[in-house]
Amino acid sequence: MQYNFNEIEAKWQKYWAENQTFKAENNSEKEKFYVLDMFPYPSGAGLHVGHPLGYIASDIYARYKRHKGFNVLHPQGYDSFGLPAEQYAIQTGQHPAITTAANIKTYRRQLDQLGFSFDWSREVRTSSPEYYKWTQWIFIQIFNSWYNTDTDKAEDIDTLISVFEAEGNANVNAVCDDDIAIFSAEDWTNFSDVEKQEILLRYRLTYLADTEVNWCPALGTVLANDEIVNGVSERGGHPVVRKKMTQWSMRISAYAQRLLDGLDKLDWPQPLKDSQTNWIGRSQGASAIFNVKDHEEKIEVFTTRPDTIFGVSFMTLAPEHELVGRITTAEQKAEVEAYIEATAKRSERDRMADVKTISGAFTGAYAEHPFTKEPIPIWIGDYVLAGYGTGAVMSVPCGDQRDFDFAKHFNIDIPNVFEGVDIFEEAFADKEKTVIANSDFLNGLPYKKAMKLAIYELEKIGHGEGKINYRLRDAVFSRQRYWGEPFPVYYVDGMPQMIAKEHLPIELPEVEKYLPTETGEPPLGNAEVWAWDTVANKVVNNSEINNTTVFPLELNTMPGWAGSSQYFNRYMDPHNSEEIFSKDAINYWQDVDLYIGGSEHATGHLLYSRFWQKFMFDKGLVPKDEFAKKLINQGMITGTSAFVYQIIPGVMATDNSLFMGKPITGCSNILVSADMIDLIGREPNAFGYLETNKSKPIFDFVKSKIDNIDEYYYKDENNIVHELGFKILRLHFDVNVVLGDNTLDTNFVQNSNKSRLKDDVAFVYNDEGKFIVEREVEKMSKSKYNVVNPDAICEEYGADSLRLYEMFLGPLEQSKPWNTAGITGAHGFLKKLWKLYTPFLDEAAIAERSQSEEEPSKESWKTLHKTIKKVEEDIENFSFNTSVSTFMICVNELSAQKCVSRKVLEPLAILVSPYAPHIAEELWSKLGHTDSIATAPFPKFEEKYIKESDKEYPISFNGKMKFTMQLSLDLSKDEIEAAVMAHEKTQQQLAGRTPKKVIVVPGKIVNIVG
Repeated sequence: MQYNFNEIEAKWQKYWAENQTFKAENNSEKEKFYVLDMFPYPSGAGLHVGHPLGYIASDIYARYKRHKGFNVLHPQGYDSFGLPAEQYAIQTGQHPAITTAANIKTYRRQLDQLGFSFDWSREVRTSSPEYYKWTQWIFIQIFNSWYNTDTDKAEDIDTLISVFEAEGNANVNAVCDDDIAIFSAEDWTNFSDVEKQEILLRYRLTYLADTEVNWCPALGTVLANDEIVNGVSERGGHPVVRKKMTQWSMRISAYAQRLLDGLDKLDWPQPLKDSQTNWIGRSQGASAIFNVKDHEEKIEVFTTRPDTIFGVSFMTLAPEHELVGRITTAEQKAEVEAYIEATAKRSERDRMADVKTISGAFTGAYAEHPFTKEPIPIWIGDYVLAGYGTGAVMSVPCGDQRDFDFAKHFNIDIPNVFEGVDIFEEAFADKEKTVIANSDFLNGLPYKKAMKLAIYELEKIGHGEGKINYRLRDAVFSRQRYWGEPFPVYYVDGMPQMIAKEHLPIELPEVEKYLPTETGEPPLGNAEVWAWDTVANKVVNNSEINNTTVFPLELNTMPGWAGSSQYFNRYMDPHNSEEIFSKDAINYWQDVDLYIGGSEHATGHLLYSRFWQKFMFDKGLVPKDEFAKKLINQGMITGTSAFVYQIIPGVMATDNSLFMGKPITGCSNILVSADMIDLIGREPNAFGYLETNKSKPIFDFVKSKIDNIDEYYYKDENNIVHELGFKILRLHFDVNVVLGDNTLDTNFVQNSNKSRLKDDVAFVYNDEGKFIVEREVEKMSKSKYNVVNPDAICEEYGADSLRLYEMFLGPLEQSKPWNTAGITGAHGFLKKLWKLYTPFLDEAAIAERSQSEEEPSKESWKTLHKTIKKVEEDIENFSFNTSVSTFMICVNELSAQKCVSRKVLEPLAILVSPYAPHIAEELWSKLGHTDSIATAPFPKFEEKYIKESDKEYPISFNGKMKFTMQLSLDLSKDEIEAAVMAHEKTQQQLAGRTPKKVIVVPGKIVNIVG
């Protein structure tokens, strides 16, 4: 019977769906195990073969745990809000919900065909109102909370109000805004309602504030740092500027220390934990206050080196610092404003990463040194960030390299406060070798003592205090987008009010356009029905806002990470309409036992999720303050990209340096075989390859290949002669039109890749008449034209072959290159496995089937049990690639042994099942089982079957091995000697002589001497 994988896979996928084979129960006597994948964003491109890598690994583990008797929760859903769908809506006018639903349908089909054991009854979609109702509800809980540093947890805002009513805020220890005035209980009573709300906003865990954000004018929205690459938006490559906007923020900074401490108990990859540690950025030092001369203003700085305070020679403020506009002198105003405008075009990430560029502007103002009272010039520089610390630094050029470079560049003094250290060439930053000098009362002290004394003296004069600072900043929680969770917020007298739980969800309204309004409001400003009636408790038409009971709703939407910050908990009870999850469900499942996903989410999703989980723990909603015990970052499956070289004829500017890009009629795209391109030379620059001084050689080369370029010079409309120039670009090309010998199928190119080529195409072949492409291993991506569609692989080889091959490529955590040709090995193994079960597949094999009930040979038992041992160890250690090798060895050995025993083949099918579930199910049924293999007990390893009972001894004479003997390992030393001496070959060797001695090492050797 032939291995018809297409029929088999379709059959069992249908069976699993109809029988809900993988549905998990919230109440079970079995021990629970929760396996989770980071849920996908359903893009229009669908899955490529790189996407399933982590899903296959998690599925193997989930199936294995079912075999081991666990009640396994293995859900899946979709992170379905996001900017790509919105941008597509802007381009096409099609509602994002329609495109998202279509994309999800494609994803679901592809996931199903790969045989994943997901419990689809628990599917969630973040864009579904039934789901984001609870995202809105959590937002309200966070809004109605404050962080009490005395109890070190979030508490209900009502407890804070009670304190204010009883004693004011003088004794309140909270994570809150820095500049809150002290008030008494009487003051609180006398405050207006709006004033009380304004004060409470400064304590709430989510609050409104004017915040420096990454604003992308082209996309009309704020972007997170991880949505910006090289200063432009990741989506579309648009410019991004820094801008102050009133935004919702979340006080994640309140949890900074707990987020750090919690890493110690997590079984997560160390590099990922290091990323979070660095992102949180705990540092210990001091707050120091510098008065601004001739102003009432003060500048507060945080420094980790208060011991160097006498080395301050200038102050540096972030260009966005609120004091800049107030202290800048009239003479410096134009220069400072120009610098601020230029800085706004650079992202924070670029500013942090760029250590080479030195720039700044002098404000004209001076600060006063807290001890010496000497004037200190105040500069602004983009290496200081408004959101880190106080947005100001005391610049000590002798002890900090960026300060040193800044001082050198602008010719600022560099006083030396280190004993016996030369700072002529560079700053000195070795704290442990520091002895302070030229610093008054700190002279002669080592770093630690000087630091303590400096803090003590600052506190004594009221100019500072010891302090712990964190790099982690509060998370901006507003986006100027349409396709996101609406806030459950309306405004009365400019103050935010929360909508009651019973009226949730607040659903996205219909809008005519998905762009910002003409007055700059977010896209929700285009909605005609988007106001809240506090009497009717429903969304009503905007025109009713003048009504005394109708108020405007929030126009921003939540960021993408909102919906992904608690989805793992919602999976536990996804259809509960009364609460986010029941107590029974959360107390049974507790947390995620195994989480698999990409390391790129280290400081985004994974940090925000930990924050939300700790908040929910504080509120008694969840039993654990960390949501995932173990995390594995799967590596990447890379693609082998194809590159072609394109020569674009154009016009050189009169200075012979700038390419004006005016094409020559009839030949806009000249594609050159890669092995020919070096004949004309290449000079790389930021835009590709641009020749500025070799135009004539290129012209001669192109003219020899292409007939319709006749002139080396070009006359413009003013009759000015320009030299013909050429730009040489290296372009990604569709790997699907590249043949096996790395030649391009040029006949097919124009039809398959029209979008890459604008006009006519001329091919320059090599001397053999072939067009060669360059190959390079890169991340698999649609933008790189190197994706391989799993649909085609499943059609030709089957999902089981794909699953095995992806695991076989290498260790799960490592990146691995895809090579479609390699899948034939995995497919061949499955055909060999299928053939092993022939007695159960072929009705004519009656004789062999009767043999199957017989006891296996000793060799077959050994093969089976060493396979059980290895596969179980591999799965527990997530070494899935070595398991596949083990299966191949096992099947080869059993085939050679002609093993047809049911006692071997049944457990082997179970072992294979997590990796290749479709063929395993089919073989299980052919073995006579009527139930699914999915919960069949995992085979138990028995040591006795692999324990060696005999030993093949080398028998030596005077140290030279002459023959071997198979002897039982149970024999004693004397019994071994007697058996060897009695052997006829021993007698032949001795020829009647008596040996001087016989050396026997049991289990190793026998040596006859003499």
